[in-house]
Amino acid sequence: MPTHDASAPAAWPRAVLFDLLTALLDSWTVWNTAAGSEATGRAWRAEYLRRTYGCGAYVSYEQLVREAAEHVGLPASAPEALEAQWTTLPAWDGARELLQALRPHCKLAVVTNCSERLGRQAADLLGIDWDVVVTSEQAGFYKPDPRPYRLALAQLGVSAEEAAFVAGSGYDLFGTSVVGMRTFWHNRIGLTLPEGAPSPEREAPTLEPVLPWLRTFGATA
Repeated sequence: MPTHDASAPAAWPRAVLFDLLTALLDSWTVWNTAAGSEATGRAWRAEYLRRTYGCGAYVSYEQLVREAAEHVGLPASAPEALEAQWTTLPAWDGARELLQALRPHCKLAVVTNCSERLGRQAADLLGIDWDVVVTSEQAGFYKPDPRPYRLALAQLGVSAEEAAFVAGSGYDLFGTSVVGMRTFWHNRIGLTLPEGAPSPEREAPTLEPVLPWLRTFGATA
Protein backbone atom coordinates (compact mmCIF):
# COMPACT_ATOMS: atom_id res chain seq x y z
CA MET A 1 0.00 0.00 0.00
CA PRO A 2 1.49 3.40 -0.96
CA THR A 3 2.35 5.67 1.95
CA HIS A 4 1.20 9.27 2.24
CA ASP A 5 3.88 11.96 1.98
CA ALA A 6 2.66 14.77 4.22
CA SER A 7 4.81 17.31 2.35
CA ALA A 8 3.24 16.55 -1.03
CA PRO A 9 0.17 18.48 -2.19
CA ALA A 10 -3.04 16.49 -2.27
CA ALA A 11 -6.61 17.26 -3.22
CA TRP A 12 -8.80 14.65 -1.58
CA PRO A 13 -12.51 14.11 -2.17
CA ARG A 14 -14.64 15.11 0.79
CA ALA A 15 -16.00 11.56 1.02
CA VAL A 16 -15.23 8.12 -0.32
CA LEU A 17 -18.05 5.60 -0.58
CA PHE A 18 -17.49 1.87 -0.88
CA ASP A 19 -19.33 -1.17 -2.02
CA LEU A 20 -18.85 -3.56 0.89
CA LEU A 21 -19.29 -7.22 0.04
CA THR A 22 -17.11 -7.31 -3.08
CA ALA A 23 -14.92 -4.18 -2.99
CA LEU A 24 -13.68 -4.50 0.61
CA LEU A 25 -14.68 -8.00 1.76
CA ASP A 26 -14.09 -11.33 0.06
CA SER A 27 -17.66 -12.61 0.20
CA TRP A 28 -16.98 -14.89 -2.79
CA THR A 29 -14.95 -17.34 -0.70
CA VAL A 30 -17.63 -17.61 1.99
CA TRP A 31 -20.40 -18.14 -0.56
CA ASN A 32 -18.34 -20.87 -2.25
CA THR A 33 -17.68 -22.58 1.07
CA ALA A 34 -21.36 -22.51 2.01
CA ALA A 35 -22.26 -23.91 -1.41
CA GLY A 36 -19.69 -26.72 -1.24
CA SER A 37 -17.70 -25.75 -4.34
CA GLU A 38 -16.52 -22.71 -6.28
CA ALA A 39 -18.62 -23.55 -9.35
CA THR A 40 -21.83 -23.95 -7.35
CA GLY A 41 -21.05 -20.92 -5.23
CA ARG A 42 -20.56 -18.74 -8.31
CA ALA A 43 -23.80 -19.99 -9.85
CA TRP A 44 -25.65 -19.24 -6.62
CA ARG A 45 -24.09 -15.82 -6.31
CA ALA A 46 -24.85 -15.01 -9.96
CA GLU A 47 -28.51 -15.91 -9.46
CA TYR A 48 -28.69 -13.85 -6.28
CA LEU A 49 -27.13 -10.86 -8.08
CA ARG A 50 -29.61 -11.23 -10.94
CA ARG A 51 -32.45 -11.05 -8.43
CA THR A 52 -31.14 -8.07 -6.46
CA TYR A 53 -30.21 -6.01 -9.49
CA GLY A 54 -33.53 -6.84 -11.11
CA CYS A 55 -35.97 -6.27 -8.27
CA GLY A 56 -35.33 -2.58 -7.55
CA ALA A 57 -37.50 -1.97 -4.48
CA TYR A 58 -36.21 -3.76 -1.41
CA VAL A 59 -37.20 -7.36 -0.81
CA SER A 60 -35.68 -9.17 2.17
CA TYR A 61 -32.01 -9.83 1.42
CA GLU A 62 -32.14 -13.11 3.29
CA GLN A 63 -35.19 -14.14 1.23
CA LEU A 64 -33.42 -13.44 -2.05
CA VAL A 65 -30.39 -15.46 -0.92
CA ARG A 66 -32.65 -18.42 -0.05
CA GLU A 67 -34.58 -18.17 -3.34
CA ALA A 68 -31.35 -18.04 -5.35
CA ALA A 69 -30.02 -21.12 -3.53
CA GLU A 70 -33.19 -23.05 -4.27
CA HIS A 71 -33.10 -21.96 -7.91
CA VAL A 72 -29.64 -23.48 -8.46
CA GLY A 73 -30.52 -26.67 -6.59
CA LEU A 74 -28.86 -26.00 -3.24
CA PRO A 75 -30.45 -27.24 0.00
CA ALA A 76 -31.69 -24.91 2.74
CA SER A 77 -28.51 -25.69 4.66
CA ALA A 78 -26.48 -23.58 2.18
CA PRO A 79 -27.98 -20.15 3.06
CA GLU A 80 -27.96 -21.21 6.71
CA ALA A 81 -24.23 -21.94 6.42
CA LEU A 82 -23.65 -18.60 4.70
CA GLU A 83 -25.28 -16.71 7.54
CA ALA A 84 -23.46 -18.79 10.16
CA GLN A 85 -20.13 -17.83 8.54
CA TRP A 86 -21.08 -14.18 7.97
CA THR A 87 -18.83 -12.78 10.69
CA THR A 88 -15.85 -14.61 9.16
CA LEU A 89 -15.97 -12.61 5.90
CA PRO A 90 -12.30 -11.82 5.21
CA ALA A 91 -11.12 -8.40 4.08
CA TRP A 92 -9.28 -8.18 0.78
CA ASP A 93 -5.56 -7.47 1.04
CA GLY A 94 -5.00 -3.78 1.62
CA ALA A 95 -8.62 -2.95 2.54
CA ARG A 96 -8.02 -2.04 6.17
CA GLU A 97 -4.81 -0.19 5.31
CA LEU A 98 -6.60 1.85 2.65
CA LEU A 99 -9.38 2.84 5.04
CA GLN A 100 -6.92 3.84 7.76
CA ALA A 101 -4.94 5.92 5.26
CA LEU A 102 -8.10 7.73 4.15
CA ARG A 103 -9.54 8.28 7.61
CA PRO A 104 -7.66 11.59 8.30
CA HIS A 105 -8.63 13.08 4.94
CA CYS A 106 -12.15 11.99 3.96
CA LYS A 107 -15.50 10.97 5.30
CA LEU A 108 -16.00 7.23 4.76
CA ALA A 109 -19.22 5.43 3.89
CA VAL A 110 -20.60 2.07 2.82
CA VAL A 111 -23.42 1.59 0.31
CA THR A 112 -24.30 -2.09 0.26
CA ASN A 113 -26.97 -4.38 -1.14
CA CYS A 114 -27.77 -6.05 2.15
CA SER A 115 -30.16 -6.12 5.08
CA GLU A 116 -29.55 -3.74 7.98
CA ARG A 117 -28.57 -6.56 10.31
CA LEU A 118 -26.09 -8.33 8.05
CA GLY A 119 -24.84 -5.14 6.38
CA ARG A 120 -23.83 -3.54 9.66
CA GLN A 121 -22.28 -6.77 10.91
CA ALA A 122 -20.16 -6.93 7.76
CA ALA A 123 -19.20 -3.23 7.92
CA ASP A 124 -17.99 -3.70 11.49
CA LEU A 125 -15.52 -6.35 10.32
CA LEU A 126 -13.32 -3.65 8.76
CA GLY A 127 -12.57 -2.07 12.16
CA ILE A 128 -13.23 1.47 10.91
CA ASP A 129 -15.40 4.20 12.41
CA TRP A 130 -17.73 4.68 9.43
CA ASP A 131 -19.39 8.05 9.01
CA VAL A 132 -22.33 6.46 7.20
CA VAL A 133 -23.51 2.92 6.47
CA VAL A 134 -26.40 2.71 4.00
CA THR A 135 -27.99 -0.66 3.29
CA SER A 136 -30.60 -1.43 0.68
CA GLU A 137 -33.05 -2.16 3.46
CA GLN A 138 -32.57 1.34 4.85
CA ALA A 139 -32.77 2.97 1.40
CA GLY A 140 -35.76 0.87 0.36
CA PHE A 141 -34.08 -0.02 -2.95
CA TYR A 142 -31.25 -2.19 -4.21
CA LYS A 143 -28.34 -0.78 -6.16
CA PRO A 144 -27.88 0.21 -8.94
CA ASP A 145 -31.03 2.24 -8.30
CA PRO A 146 -29.61 5.70 -7.57
CA ARG A 147 -31.47 6.12 -4.28
CA PRO A 148 -29.05 4.20 -2.01
CA TYR A 149 -26.11 6.28 -3.30
CA ARG A 150 -28.05 9.53 -2.95
CA LEU A 151 -29.13 8.64 0.57
CA ALA A 152 -25.50 8.09 1.58
CA LEU A 153 -24.44 11.40 0.04
CA ALA A 154 -27.27 13.20 1.83
CA GLN A 155 -26.31 11.66 5.16
CA LEU A 156 -22.67 12.60 4.56
CA GLY A 157 -23.63 16.15 3.62
CA VAL A 158 -21.60 16.13 0.39
CA SER A 159 -22.43 16.42 -3.29
CA ALA A 160 -21.72 13.72 -5.85
CA GLU A 161 -19.00 15.91 -7.36
CA GLU A 162 -17.22 16.03 -3.99
CA ALA A 163 -17.26 12.24 -3.55
CA ALA A 164 -15.76 9.13 -5.09
CA PHE A 165 -17.01 5.56 -5.17
CA VAL A 166 -15.05 2.31 -5.00
CA ALA A 167 -17.13 -0.43 -6.61
CA GLY A 168 -16.76 -4.17 -6.34
CA SER A 169 -19.33 -4.96 -9.02
CA GLY A 170 -19.61 -3.56 -12.52
CA TYR A 171 -23.34 -3.08 -11.90
CA ASP A 172 -22.53 -0.24 -9.51
CA LEU A 173 -21.39 1.74 -12.53
CA PHE A 174 -24.99 2.08 -13.72
CA GLY A 175 -25.94 3.79 -10.47
CA THR A 176 -22.85 5.90 -9.86
CA SER A 177 -22.97 7.27 -13.41
CA VAL A 178 -26.56 8.43 -12.91
CA VAL A 179 -25.65 10.05 -9.58
CA GLY A 180 -22.47 11.56 -11.01
CA MET A 181 -19.77 10.00 -8.84
CA ARG A 182 -16.34 9.19 -10.20
CA THR A 183 -15.83 5.47 -9.78
CA PHE A 184 -12.95 3.05 -9.28
CA TRP A 185 -13.81 -0.59 -10.03
CA HIS A 186 -11.96 -3.05 -7.80
CA ASN A 187 -12.48 -5.97 -10.17
CA ARG A 188 -10.80 -8.57 -7.99
CA ILE A 189 -11.86 -11.72 -9.82
CA GLY A 190 -11.80 -10.40 -13.39
CA LEU A 191 -15.50 -10.04 -14.12
CA THR A 192 -16.73 -8.72 -17.47
CA LEU A 193 -18.24 -5.25 -17.52
CA PRO A 194 -22.03 -5.72 -17.69
CA GLU A 195 -23.57 -4.99 -21.05
CA GLY A 196 -24.43 -1.31 -21.35
CA ALA A 197 -22.56 -0.27 -18.19
CA PRO A 198 -20.42 2.87 -18.39
CA SER A 199 -16.69 2.32 -18.04
CA PRO A 200 -15.12 3.14 -14.66
CA GLU A 201 -12.61 5.95 -14.41
CA ARG A 202 -10.09 3.39 -13.20
CA GLU A 203 -10.16 -0.41 -12.94
CA ALA A 204 -7.70 -2.73 -11.19
CA PRO A 205 -7.64 -6.23 -9.66
CA THR A 206 -6.31 -4.87 -6.35
CA LEU A 207 -6.98 -1.92 -4.06
CA GLU A 208 -3.41 -0.64 -4.30
CA PRO A 209 -4.10 2.03 -6.99
CA VAL A 210 -7.06 3.54 -5.11
CA LEU A 211 -5.04 5.80 -2.82
CA PRO A 212 -2.95 7.52 -5.52
CA TRP A 213 -6.11 7.88 -7.64
CA LEU A 214 -7.89 9.64 -4.79
CA ARG A 215 -4.93 11.84 -3.83
CA THR A 216 -5.15 13.64 -7.18
CA PHE A 217 -8.94 13.91 -7.04
CA GLY A 218 -9.19 17.69 -7.13
CA ALA A 219 -6.37 18.10 -9.64
CA THR A 220 -8.04 15.80 -12.19
CA ALA A 221 -11.66 16.70 -11.59
